[in-house]
This record gives sequence, C-alpha cells and structure tokens, in this order.
Amino acid sequence: MPKVVINGKEYEVPAGITVFQACELAGIEIPHFCYHPRLNIAGNCRMCLVEIERSPKPVASCAMPVADGMVIRTDTPLVHKARKGVLEFLLINHPLDCPICDQGGECDLQDLTLFYGPDHSRFRENKRAVADKYLGPLISTHMTRCIHCTRCIRFLEEVAGVPELGAVERGEHMEITNWLERALTSELQGNVIDLCPVGALNSKPYAYRARSWELTKVESIDVMDAVGSNIRVDVRGNEVMRILPRLHEDVNEEWISDRSRFAYDGLKRRRLDVPMLRKAGRLEPVDWREALRALRERMAGLPGERIAFIVGDLACCESMLLVREFALRLESPHVDCRQDGAKLPASPRAAYLFNTSIRGIEEADLCLLIGTNPRWEAPLINARLRKRWRRGGFQVARIGASFDLTYPVEHLGDSPKLLERIAKGRHPFTKRLKAAERPMLILGMGALARPDGAAILHLARRIAESCGLVREDWNGFNVLHTAAARVGGLDLGLVPGEGGLDVAGILAAAERGEIELVYLLGADEIEVERLKGAFVVYQGSHGDRAAPHADLILPGAAYTEKNATYVNTEGRVQRARRAAFPPGEAREDWKILRAVSEAVGRTVPLDDLWAVQRRLVEVQPMLGRLDVVEPGAWGAFGEAGPVSDAPLSSPIQDFYLTNPICRASPTMRRCSLEILQGAPPPQEELALLGATGTHG
Repeated sequence: MPKVVINGKEYEVPAGITVFQACELAGIEIPHFCYHPRLNIAGNCRMCLVEIERSPKPVASCAMPVADGMVIRTDTPLVHKARKGVLEFLLINHPLDCPICDQGGECDLQDLTLFYGPDHSRFRENKRAVADKYLGPLISTHMTRCIHCTRCIRFLEEVAGVPELGAVERGEHMEITNWLERALTSELQGNVIDLCPVGALNSKPYAYRARSWELTKVESIDVMDAVGSNIRVDVRGNEVMRILPRLHEDVNEEWISDRSRFAYDGLKRRRLDVPMLRKAGRLEPVDWREALRALRERMAGLPGERIAFIVGDLACCESMLLVREFALRLESPHVDCRQDGAKLPASPRAAYLFNTSIRGIEEADLCLLIGTNPRWEAPLINARLRKRWRRGGFQVARIGASFDLTYPVEHLGDSPKLLERIAKGRHPFTKRLKAAERPMLILGMGALARPDGAAILHLARRIAESCGLVREDWNGFNVLHTAAARVGGLDLGLVPGEGGLDVAGILAAAERGEIELVYLLGADEIEVERLKGAFVVYQGSHGDRAAPHADLILPGAAYTEKNATYVNTEGRVQRARRAAFPPGEAREDWKILRAVSEAVGRTVPLDDLWAVQRRLVEVQPMLGRLDVVEPGAWGAFGEAGPVSDAPLSSPIQDFYLTNPICRASPTMRRCSLEILQGAPPPQEELALLGATGTHG
C-alpha cells in the first residue's frame, strides 16, 4: 500500500485511489461540485484543487491517482486562492436567487461560498441568462443557475441507463439540455434533483412549497415496491411535503425510484377518513360505535368457514399479525396475502426470497430473468443489475416479454416450456448456467401469478438444483416480489389453512354464496365485483377500487402514518416510523382489527404496539432481527405438472399506477399520461418556459 504525506502527516492508503479519496480517508474535507463517489470522474469543476509537491500548478484531486511518496497540501495560500478563484468564476453568472431558490439551506454552492469563497466580486458585466428546459412533470429547471458539473448527465447515462441529457455548445455558451421538449423517461430521474449541487434542477411538485428548516424529518421505509428502500419523510404540520432517499448500501444505496419519491401527493387525496356503512344501497358516514355494531350483528352466528380474509400489498406486519390472530379465533381457514394469485408457499423460506440478496447481485456472473421486468417491478434492483453489467463479465438472458432494461439482454423466448428444456438439459443455456461460477435466476410474479405458477416454480427449483445455482456458499434462486407486504405475509403464514381457499377460491365461493363475509385489508387488486353475494368489509386508507363495492368501510392509516414493520423481497426486516397522523377518524390498522375482534367477541389480547411486536417475534422470530438478511432454509417446493404455452409477461403494465396511493396521485397520473402514453406536455407550461423547440 502506498504511503503519502498529507498536510505534514504520513498515511498508508489503498492502491489505486485518488488524492481526493486519500484526503477523505485522512478526515480532511476537500470542497467539490462535480465529483460523486458513484459516478465516473469528470474533473470539470476544479473546486477540489490541491497542491502536490513538484507539481507546477494546483492539481484536481478527484482525477489524480495517489503515488507512493506523494506529498499533498490542502491548506496553503495557493490552495485558498485557487478555491476563491473557482468560486468567483462560478458566481459570475449565477443569479441572486437564494431567497426564493428551493435549494436554499441545502445548496452546496451556498455552503462552499460561505466557507471558501470571496467576500465580494470584481465583475460588473451583465450576467448570462439561459432558457429553462422542459424535462417533464417531475423536474423543474432553472438553468441560469447551472454550474455544468454534469452530475445529472452522468447519472442518467451510467446509473439509470437512459442517456437523455447532454451538453451542447462550448465555453460560455455551454448548456445542459435534452434538446427535444419532452419528458425524461427514466424511472430514477428524480435522483438528479439530489445530485444537483445548486438549484438548477428541482422537484416540480415540491417547488416553492416549503423551506428545509420548516420541515420535520422522519426516517422511514418505502412501500411502493418490495425493495424496501430507506427513505426520509419530510413533513410540515401533518402534511407530507416531500420524500427523499436515505443511504443504505445493501438495499437502495442512495437512490429511490420516482414512484417512491413523488407519489406522496396521493396521501391526501381520495382518503377514507370516516367509517361508512351501506344503507339502502348507499354508503353513508357513521361513527365507530355504529360501524362496529353493524359488523357484530352481521357476524353473529356466522361460522368461520363462511368468513374470508384477503390482505393487500401495502399492509404492515402488525396488521397482518392481527388478521392471523383474528382468523384463528374465528376458526376461519380462508386467509390469503397473495391477492395477485401467486403460487408461492409459506415454507420453506427460500422458496419466496430473493436469496442472492440485492447486494449479492454484484457477485453474480450470469443471470436468467423469468417472467419479470425488473425495470418497472423494482427499478433499484434493475440498477444493480446494470451496475454489475458495467463492471464486465456479466451476462443476462430472459424468458418473457421483451423490454428495454438499459443493458443488453439475450432473449431466449417467452414460452415457459423453455424452462422444461433447460431443466432437462436440452437447451444450450443449460451448459452456460452450469459453467458459470455464480449463476442466478430471478423469478417474477409474471411467472408465478398464473394458473401454472406452481409448475413454473417447480421447474425453476429444478434448474437451480441441477445447474449449481444453490450451494453452501451461494444461492442464486431469487423471487422478485412486487408487493411490500408479501414476504412479511408469507413469514406469518397468511396462506389458506387446511381446507382453506386462496383468493381465486374465495371469489368463486362468494359468487356461489358459500362465503358470506369477506374482510379486505387494503386489497384493491382483485375482481371486487365478484364479491356481490357477500358482505364486504374494506379496511384501508384510500377510496380506490374496492371501497365503492364495500358494505362497510373502516378507514385505516397510510404507510407514513404508523410505526410499522415491513420485510423486503430479500427477507430484510425494517421498521417504518410515523411521520404524520391519519386524517379524520382513521386509525392505525392493527388498532382497528383489535377493536373489531373485541366487538365480535373474539378478542385478540394485544393492547399496544409493544405487545403486537412482541407477539410478532413469538410467531416468527426472524421478525425481531432488524436489518439482517438470513439465509432461508432450502427444501422441496412447487408442484410438478404441465405448463401452459401462454407467453410470460410482467404483471405491471403501468409503472406509475400500481397501488391506491399512486392512483390517487395527480403527479403519477400525469407521468403515466405523458411518459408512458405519449401525451403532449402542457402547452401553457412550455409557454411559461419560453420554449419554442430550440435552445440558445
């Protein structure tokens, strides 16, 4: 390891790192704008200049590799003069927007100017103005503020894989632009807002709504997909103002998807905030006493086998535990958390986990995608796959519908019968799987949520076992979930008991009159119309697809309004924290179920959150081990049988409208129309920007 001297002290640093990184390891701050540890080095802001012995001029530390015996100085008059000069040049054309800029209080340029910049300017020339660009419904632009760090360009090209921004012209005439006046199409584009070190790129839904120092910041977990991204929820009063990513190297690094970042405006629309009971064919508001009394009367004398529970995709473990305990006391075997009909068992645990782990993707050398579109189902897992591909030595093949995943994919076909050939060794891809050092497969809900899903699961297990995907030191069998509640529900055993019916069976039995009461816990992705013959209780936060068909509505809390436990697709247990309170008469879901159980005379004796979480650990000990991924036990799963020749496809047809919160969000609806359906951008917005189809 090379030894370097930094500011008079000797340090031993890893070979191959840059001077900037060596100074960071030594605890010395180097100001910078363009450098970012997850992006390629640009070296164009010159803010990180340092003095190196025997160098005739200051050196950009972010682009200079360390060498043994190098003597580095970061605190000399020459360095101070260089920093002041760089900031003076950056501020020549920068507008005096700090009082109105959304980056105020969080701006790198503001902070670095305060500590390293000059106290006055020598320039009296007119400032350059740059036309704002239209980037779509999510990102607002103020391009006169841009300092050309190119972080946004590099992120979209390297991480997102959708190179839709670039630089035109040179010198003083340089501009960052997408050239065409249309929306960016990446599902990760919102991250450029965090990357921008000035106020050039801002959140359009959040623009001019709040200041950072007005907000209460709460660390929580995202539920828009099954990745379990770590987020920070910023609230003012009782309103969620914005959602930002939190750093977690093993899950989401420091990125989140646009659905996670921008769907929060759906939290205050279409909300259920008062219990409602159907009277004379119409839903009418009632108080909690009347709602519980009506449910007690409806359930009186009703045997458990005529009651069913369906759990939705956004439910937390606490509420699912109460469903489990309540169903046991009612002696109802009809409980299912797989509202999409996925043919997944509740054991062994390896049968439904992303066993490689999200970070483990970076160790694989071959991947087979089966019935999944990770770019829409889990954008951050897709970004990991792209990250691994960029390092080289990684190939991806697919059985399923074609889709641009931002990296090369070998398309084997879309028929599940290809799995039979691979399992029997009759397909050329079998040899490649066996020859790979760390092969993996990703099985999506598009393959499992179909009538032959159990047979496909069985074939995938056979491939994993016969081709060396499962070993003592490696498990390459992965299930990619689309629902934040799914792994937690399977961990708690929320599948039909002996003689119980799954979701399809419950719907059919309700049509026949064999099921008289169906309790929906946020279940909106089912054919609710088929429940007309049963008394439907809907407990949830939004008046979405199921609520209009319910006979009794019990208003619940959204994910930002409760302390709750979630388990992501790799089996990592994480806790979300309450950032706001539920509106009106809405209550936390576990409290509602506790009150319902008491009202009908089947009391679940869990009186506070601590007791609920203690019971969670008793039922499933792994739910008490936070932020840990434990290998799942391997065993037999799936059912041998014929598979249909019907092509495999992804269950998500619209990335922006996948759950009740998204469907209530005006921002997500506009993204769906403009980005996916190709609707033209609002002309009034283009007119406001002064856009005419050309720049400059």
